[in-house]
Amino acid sequence: MWSGRTRALLRVWGLWPTGVLGRRPISCNAASLAGSNCPQCWNCGGPRGPIGGDGFFCPQCRALQPPDSTRDHFSLMDCNRSFRVDTVKLQHRYQQLQRLVHPDFFSQRSQIEKDFSEKHSTLVNDAYKTLLAPLTRGVYLLKLHGVEIPQGTDCEMDREFLMEIMDINEKLAEAQNEAAMKEIESIVRAKQKELTDSVSRAFEQDDFEKAKEMLTKMRYFSNVEEKIKLKMIPL
Repeated sequence: MWSGRTRALLRVWGLWPTGVLGRRPISCNAASLAGSNCPQCWNCGGPRGPIGGDGFFCPQCRALQPPDSTRDHFSLMDCNRSFRVDTVKLQHRYQQLQRLVHPDFFSQRSQIEKDFSEKHSTLVNDAYKTLLAPLTRGVYLLKLHGVEIPQGTDCEMDREFLMEIMDINEKLAEAQNEAAMKEIESIVRAKQKELTDSVSRAFEQDDFEKAKEMLTKMRYFSNVEEKIKLKMIPL
């Protein structure tokens, strides 16, 4: 007969069964499994649990599991849900995840796992690209807070700002050499830096309307940046 203290120690060490002697302990009880509160492995039917805190693989059979549809980009990339992101850490996380789930590593696995790896890899790429750039990161963060930035928001911009954008576009259209375009590019980059700082402060103060306004302006300057890139291609 096991003493209470012995049973407690065995549970801590992972040796005490939840039902049948010798069975590995599981994180969800039978009632949870029956109610689908604990996800089950598609391959072995066992309860899925995180390995290294990610939960990509079944801890019993090591089969790759389907993506978690409830996981947002910040969680996937192991970042705080904040506008301020450590981009070096973000890049390391991206590389780590791609070493785990990239389709090249599943060429000899089942078709199900190949399909899952494609989906995982796509989600990792999308999350990385979204969080890497301040504009897309801010728009995504706003969306998580229930705020959308619709297309065609000219009427919401003040006249002075729109005149500034028109002036920059006119100068870009008239630019005839690389030096002139580099000068415009430098101006736009400085504007984006100012706006990025303003967006950061707005999120820190939970002022989502202000963040929306600044991000909308960033979108205008981003369009100018794309025009500069296109115009510089033939040079």
